[in-house]
Amino acid sequence: MLKPRGSESNHKRSYHLKVGTIIDQYIIEREFARGGFSSVYLARQQKDQTQVLIKEYLPNKLAHRAWNNLVVPNNPASRILFLQGRGLFFEEAKVLATLKHPNIVDVISFFKANDTVYLVMIYDYGITLDKILLGHSELISEVFLCTVFRRLLAGVDFMHQRKLLHLDIKPANILIRPDNNPLLLDFGAIRYFSQQKQKPLSKVVTNGFSPVEQYDTHGQIGPWTDIYSVGASMRACMDGKAPQSSLDRLKYDEMQSATVLHRKKYPEYLLKAVDWAMALQAKDRPQSVAQFLQAIDPDLKR
Repeated sequence: MLKPRGSESNHKRSYHLKVGTIIDQYIIEREFARGGFSSVYLARQQKDQTQVLIKEYLPNKLAHRAWNNLVVPNNPASRILFLQGRGLFFEEAKVLATLKHPNIVDVISFFKANDTVYLVMIYDYGITLDKILLGHSELISEVFLCTVFRRLLAGVDFMHQRKLLHLDIKPANILIRPDNNPLLLDFGAIRYFSQQKQKPLSKVVTNGFSPVEQYDTHGQIGPWTDIYSVGASMRACMDGKAPQSSLDRLKYDEMQSATVLHRKKYPEYLLKAVDWAMALQAKDRPQSVAQFLQAIDPDLKR
């Protein structure tokens, strides 16, 4: 990523939209979250006062907000990368707007403004799984794990049936709503897959949750890629921390199998399923959500 000129002065800039700003048909209430490539705002629709979340494409290493709210590339070299990213963000919004499933974040609108792109989502109440794990010293129960991840996998399977991969499943991107009903968030890495020759992968990885093929720009990705990330998220619930990076495991695997480490805490079928999902080689994992679901749901077994 390019380093912007005048980076010291950039720290003094206000990157977020101010409270009360009106954009399209929405009033900004407050900044909700911020990442390296976007800002998320809690906003309210002017017409009926419905609360929404608005995600704004604003890569802070490539661009900044001008006095008139326009998002401006930092320099000519940054502009090229900024425009490429903006195009991808807009494509993400278009794809997400077509994905209607109870366990996938609901995108209701997207639009261009301020020389950037905005994505409008239904605001759901809950807490992300990573925060639950941080404040949870006791054992995460089998019932919780199975309830959350069976429902989550229904949403993942819905994507896979449409030849789409999430590629960034992790506890921070799983919102736990009332009744332990999960919602899959942040589709910034989403991409199509097929059996044909694939385009080189962009480097969107999270250590501990991304499988080895995601670190290789020419890695063969497929449903098994997301399945590794789901298995790693389940393992994080058992361990209370992120698993060892798959790249490090490839060099020297220090991660004890769940079947051995947690044999007194969880049933064998569940532990075997997690170990299967986290196999280092893609061919050794479940090849579809249906296969993995059968492993973690005894009622599906024949």
